[in-house]
Amino acid sequence: MTNTIYDITHESDAILMVGTNPECAHPVIGMQIRQAVARGAKLIVVDPRDIDLAKQADIHLKLRPGTNVAFANGMMHIFIEEGLADQKFIEERTENFEALKEAVKDYTPERTGEICGIDPDKLCEAARLYASVDKAPIMYCLGVTEHHTGTEGVMSLSNMALMAGKIGRPGCGVNPIRGQNNVQGACDMGASPNQFPGYQNISGEGVVEKFEKAWGAALNHKEGTKATDCFPKMINKEIRGLFIFGEDPVRTDPNTNHVIKALRSLDFFVVDELFMTETAKLADVILPGISYAEKEGTFTNTERRVQRIRRAVTIGGEAKPDTWIFTEIMNRMGYPQPHLTPAQIMDEIASVTPSYGGISHERLDADQTGGQGLQWPCPAKDHPGTPIMHVGRFARGAGYFRPARYVPAVELPDEEYPLTMMTGRILYHYNACAMTDKTPGINEIAGESFIELNTRDAKELGIEDGEMIAVSSRRGAIRTTAHVSEKTRAGECWMPFHYIEGGANWLTNDALDGISSTPEYKVCAVKVEKIS
Repeated sequence: MTNTIYDITHESDAILMVGTNPECAHPVIGMQIRQAVARGAKLIVVDPRDIDLAKQADIHLKLRPGTNVAFANGMMHIFIEEGLADQKFIEERTENFEALKEAVKDYTPERTGEICGIDPDKLCEAARLYASVDKAPIMYCLGVTEHHTGTEGVMSLSNMALMAGKIGRPGCGVNPIRGQNNVQGACDMGASPNQFPGYQNISGEGVVEKFEKAWGAALNHKEGTKATDCFPKMINKEIRGLFIFGEDPVRTDPNTNHVIKALRSLDFFVVDELFMTETAKLADVILPGISYAEKEGTFTNTERRVQRIRRAVTIGGEAKPDTWIFTEIMNRMGYPQPHLTPAQIMDEIASVTPSYGGISHERLDADQTGGQGLQWPCPAKDHPGTPIMHVGRFARGAGYFRPARYVPAVELPDEEYPLTMMTGRILYHYNACAMTDKTPGINEIAGESFIELNTRDAKELGIEDGEMIAVSSRRGAIRTTAHVSEKTRAGECWMPFHYIEGGANWLTNDALDGISSTPEYKVCAVKVEKIS
């Protein structure tokens, strides 16, 4: 996120939400958006479903899934044609504008409306509202990223913010909402196959050498493999062993049958976990990890805020912190390593990660921040942190317009599989259900999978609300409960991904984004049938 949660929900004149349902996936932020609307902020919702916040919106663009790039290009076409672009910002702080201008010239409101399945006049209204107010942030989530063109979808939203001059200022910016409490921190720490901590690229001059010197070891200079690219490599034996901690891909990754086949192809499979997840059931060895409540350390949340967490409970047994497990494995494999405290690990992070250079347990514990933590970049011990990024200048100098063209989803509906299925989250369950499905009260409310069908589609199929039905794709088949409504458009349906029995990911497509290798969860073709 370029801005803070408080900033975008309290300083904004209008909020543009694209592919995000925060009241279900991020309910605290969702509540604050609702409060912002009550205070008078305008709201534009761009989402294929009638999410609850769409009822509060001034404009709801109920676009076809997979058309985010076309939507953004259409918005920018209108900015240019109607003189809504911030020419001063473009001239002073950006480059490659002419290339973008050329790229979006054909995305007229009429053409964009046809691609996205939306009213061209409503698109114009949305463009005028976003561009004309002083402060308007863009907020997005997995509805933008989980497509085979997800990276270009994010770039296109960034292009919009640059063109409107709404970045590097309060109440503005481009703000992804992270799905879990330390996803941002994991990325910051180098959980990418081409980067060291702080997004220092392996290909960067002197980067590998810097870490070899800091860690006293020779390092591989080649990029690694992205997580989703690992599965086919397991099947063809390029990858023969695997260590997973804190992930349950059997439940959360697309094309579940393919995931199970890949994991069963391994020669040796280790899982570090709290619960007997669906993935852990396939492991050769399970190492018992500990929960957040038993740990010392930091979490970095969606707004880049590094916050201290402190041990609340101590539980008997053989479960160990992940850092202890990693260190012991290194020692037993012949790479001697001391067992560092969480504070010492944080000091090491600061020593090799410029954006974390001024952050330490000592500083966070001294409560200099009033318990609020510090937002990176925080390069020095006397630096206050950075609530808003890109103020005055961008890290690369000029902000770069990166044009993208609309490319349809990999798998579109046809005669055999006539419906487009999307996936997402519901309020009651958290991610892979490792914790929430252990709670009886939650299971009473949301104990089984379901699929949202449009009223017209259900009528044509003779399906009633609450009926058990069969759903199939080219990858699998399930039985689930029909929820019939107008939430989705005719020809489209939606499922939560949390469940294993009747779960959406038995059906979803494992086509990958060419840049990030993110799967196209949000668009796959399915067939719905009445069970006789």
